[in-house]
Amino acid sequence: VGNYKRTVKRIDDGHRLCNDLMNCIHERARIEKVYAQQLTEWAKRWKQLVEKGPQYGTVERAWCAFMSEAEKVSELHLEVKGSLMNEDFEKIKNWQKEAFHKQMMGGFKETKEAEDGFRKAQKPWAKKLKEVEAAKKAYHAACKEEKLAISRETNSKADPALNPEQLKKLQDKVERSKQDVLKTKEKYEKSLKELDNATPQYMENMEQVFEQCQQFEEKRLRFFREVLLEVQKHLDLSNVASYKNIYRELEQNIKTADAVEDLRWFRANQGPGMSMNWPQFEEWSADLNRTLSRREKKKASDGVTLTGINQTGDQVSQPNKHSSSLSVQSNTVQSVQSSYNPFEDEEDTGSTVSEKEDNKIKNVSSYEKNQSYPTDWSDEESNNPFSSTDANGDTNPFDEDTSPAMEVRVRALYDYEGQEQDELSFKAGDELTKMENEDEQGWCKGRLDNGQVGLYPANYVEPIQ
Repeated sequence: VGNYKRTVKRIDDGHRLCNDLMNCIHERARIEKVYAQQLTEWAKRWKQLVEKGPQYGTVERAWCAFMSEAEKVSELHLEVKGSLMNEDFEKIKNWQKEAFHKQMMGGFKETKEAEDGFRKAQKPWAKKLKEVEAAKKAYHAACKEEKLAISRETNSKADPALNPEQLKKLQDKVERSKQDVLKTKEKYEKSLKELDNATPQYMENMEQVFEQCQQFEEKRLRFFREVLLEVQKHLDLSNVASYKNIYRELEQNIKTADAVEDLRWFRANQGPGMSMNWPQFEEWSADLNRTLSRREKKKASDGVTLTGINQTGDQVSQPNKHSSSLSVQSNTVQSVQSSYNPFEDEEDTGSTVSEKEDNKIKNVSSYEKNQSYPTDWSDEESNNPFSSTDANGDTNPFDEDTSPAMEVRVRALYDYEGQEQDELSFKAGDELTKMENEDEQGWCKGRLDNGQVGLYPANYVEPIQ
């Protein structure tokens, strides 16, 4: 009696399993989203590094094809995430809402119906079973009393001090006990027979309710199988034609890399085949002979306030091969892109991959394919302290621009990549030591933790409290 509760509990378990399956799909969708973001950020970062690096020609295009592959695969995984959440997740949610109906007092309507059905079917049989248990108890008590009476009668016969009247009472007690045993046994057998007669109908009624529960559970099991097959189709990219085309195209791009073609291009553009700028007679001009210092070059950006920027790199103009005009470097800034949240009902608190990985990858190469080389040269010793205005400034105690200051620890607010050899490069979040205060052009002198000393923009850092 009451063992039907296991079947009733299975209904509540079905509702909980729907929640578990939705959570399972939701977590997989998050994984797909994070992986897609990682691929996009990886492709973006490495595409910039390869384009700025020393690699060139067809091999460069083959290398960049991997970044294009990552961007396309990222789009496919975002589509997988969308399918999991918009189709599979919503399908389970809607089915659960239609299959399970909550009651005002708690619990589900389906659970209560099954509970009532089993209890109603079992009630008559349980009542007869209770009567059988009572009859059995009475019969066993009568048997125990009979045995005790017989034992007392036997012991009294061996006792000479017992008078005949007392012996007669013990014998009567034995006789009554035997009659009680017969009566209780008859009642016990009768109730047991009635229970046996009621058992077939009881089993039929209970099985009818059980089959209803089985049908309800069958619907859930079949629905789960259907949903899992749909999830499998959404996750299986091997059957997606565009997925196969991505790697077919990647293989073709790699095979188009031609070493001979790249060597020919380098010879024509960077080697003996490039157009020459042979020295020619030039008239004196005040503008052409005016030498701009490094800090005067930077002065053009004094009126610009940099807020919320991320320094990602620089685009350096190629030196003019046919004139001696000055080549000025230009900086490009890129606004920080905040990662979006694909789920309206959740908050992503984890940092993006780029914020973690950017601290690991500083520079791939100190050489840049677009790097401009100075056209001035000198046969003087490079370590002459009087030939460099910077060196002279560092050692001259009367130079106002280099007045000494106490060293202060500062933290970088943005990424910065040094434009010249005497400038520092760092990433947002890096710590360094400020050695000199800001000059008129907005530059400070500092030292990185690796010992490198150089200049950096003052408004790119903040003091560490």
